[in-house]
Amino acid sequence: MRTARMGKEDLKLRSRTKAKTKFEEYLDMEMGMQNHRLSAEEDLELERKLAQKLKVKSGKLRGVEDGMNVLFEGLPSIVDSPGEDELPFSEEFAVGRSKKNKKEKKRKMLEQSQESEIEKASVGDGEVEETSKKSKKRKKKKMSGQHQVTADDGVESPCAARIEVQKLPVTPQKYIAPNLRLHKGIEPEDHTQLRRRVRGLLNRLSESNVESVTGEMSTVYHSISRSIASQIISEEVLASCSRGPRGNEQYAAVFAAFVAGMGCLVGSDFSARLMASLANTFEDEYLKEDNLSLRNLTLLLSYLCVFEVCASDLIYDFLIILSKRLTEIDVSTILTVLQCCGMKIRGDDPCAMKNFIVSVQSKVNEVKAASGDGQQNINGKRMEFMLETICDIKNNKKKPKDDPANHTRIKKWLHKLGVEDIIIRGIKWKKLLDPDKKGQWWLTGDVTTTSENITEFASTIDTEVLEAQKMLQLAAAQRMNTDARKAIFCIIMSGEDYVDAFEKLLRLDLSGKQDREIMRVLVDCCLQEKVFNKYYTILASKLCEHEKNHKFTLQYCLWDHFKELETMQLVRSMNLAKFTAEMIASFTLSLAVLKSVDLSDIMLLTPKRIMHFRMLFDSIFERPDKLIWNAFTRVAINPELEPLRSGMLFFIKEYMIKGNKVNVEKFKVVKKALNNVEGILM
Repeated sequence: MRTARMGKEDLKLRSRTKAKTKFEEYLDMEMGMQNHRLSAEEDLELERKLAQKLKVKSGKLRGVEDGMNVLFEGLPSIVDSPGEDELPFSEEFAVGRSKKNKKEKKRKMLEQSQESEIEKASVGDGEVEETSKKSKKRKKKKMSGQHQVTADDGVESPCAARIEVQKLPVTPQKYIAPNLRLHKGIEPEDHTQLRRRVRGLLNRLSESNVESVTGEMSTVYHSISRSIASQIISEEVLASCSRGPRGNEQYAAVFAAFVAGMGCLVGSDFSARLMASLANTFEDEYLKEDNLSLRNLTLLLSYLCVFEVCASDLIYDFLIILSKRLTEIDVSTILTVLQCCGMKIRGDDPCAMKNFIVSVQSKVNEVKAASGDGQQNINGKRMEFMLETICDIKNNKKKPKDDPANHTRIKKWLHKLGVEDIIIRGIKWKKLLDPDKKGQWWLTGDVTTTSENITEFASTIDTEVLEAQKMLQLAAAQRMNTDARKAIFCIIMSGEDYVDAFEKLLRLDLSGKQDREIMRVLVDCCLQEKVFNKYYTILASKLCEHEKNHKFTLQYCLWDHFKELETMQLVRSMNLAKFTAEMIASFTLSLAVLKSVDLSDIMLLTPKRIMHFRMLFDSIFERPDKLIWNAFTRVAINPELEPLRSGMLFFIKEYMIKGNKVNVEKFKVVKKALNNVEGILM
């Protein structure tokens, strides 16, 4: 009792100095409960007051959770106090969560007080009644199952919760490689959404918005892997074209321009992959004999050639295959190609056009000689129209639809993107259809490799490495002392032809004025040859035609070499003379390139100089009189070139006419041309 009094006095002292918190009041209340036993009515009243002070509703604090429930978890309650009979909770804590107004709360409290009086009377008589409440089950979601709240003594308590989780059965699925999912019909959701977006962009594609749609599509292309994006876009493009309006050339032209623009923005492997898909789709539709789909696909292929996505050799190979069968569908397809791009492919390669015409004529003759039925087929209107179209192309008769002014806006846009750099050359129709995918460089892992392919590829790499090493050693021997000069030298010397070398030189990323090295290396390579090679002159003419700066660089380069004629080797001097004559004869350069040399000064004309310029003029005089007239007329108009004209007349008359009747006749033509002040050409 003494300790209890001391505890009460301490609490009173504390209450004088500082106001008690609700938690301290609750502790005081608990300490008082241990000293004397409370009646059921007092117990209920204390619980009600405590619930009102703590703002407890249905066993939970009202408002924002402030962590107070954590403090009450370890404290003993009146019900759980030792030595007491089990008493029921107030219905304030057991009722449901939804209580709407204060009137219902007061009514509940009155009913609780009446029940507590009855319980008090029963306890006073010594009768102990065990009360129990039915557990309330709360329905949760099916995934989380049901949870039941039970206490150790059988009384429902929110602190003892057991949650049963319902497990879903897991069915194992077989793994499918990403490159096979589209073929299996199993496509991820993101790919399906991408397909819908691609289809939406293609549906609003037109000639007026092809630039913007292509830009948006390139952004979509870079959002996922290149192989999946190429496959999805190719499938949607071919589906749109094959199911498009009947024979609409404008529709096919817009889609071909879109493919060309995508090839410029994302790479030529996209356009190559689409052409391979186009070839396979064409063969499938050919077996079905779907004329509408075949015509639309043929128009797309033809406009891919028009917009320089593929070279004309692919179209010729395609036409040769059709001409060997020459069925009704083949005749219709050939006619579509010739009407769309016949004049273009004739201009690109007249010899291939001649071979195609011979192939068609021989097949027609075979069909005529075969049977009478063949004769009727040959005399069909479609066949006659095809032969007339071939004849018009052969005779270079253009039709209004062959006007190059068509699609000018699209061609300018593609030229600005650099479509000439992504043109695919040297590809054949059979290569696009190759089931083994051999040589299809645009594929990125779809091809199954074998040991033979690996061995062949490794040997090819070894050979190329050895050739590259030899080329670099040769470049070092030729005093190519910078990386730019070495790269230019290797391209010029290893090019398959002048077109291949020209395209590779254009792709070189030369900074500043390094492009001037192209002409200097080219001329130096030409002079190093033991026998003169026209390959260098054709490549130089192509470069000068492409960019004017190369022409000025070439002119300065020749002037530098003219200064070294006295110390130059004979072979180099001869190659330089023939190179200069070829550039003058092709009208890439004019005779004005000789204005840096005084051909009338006897003191400067040493034997080596005389021999060099004699070889130069002899090479020019080998040309027809018409070409000689036009070449010398170009320097007859400019009055500033009078010293050059007089010097050439003096040099030819003094060192070339004596004992040579041919040069006498050529000299007469030269003399008249130099006096042609009006500039009239032959």
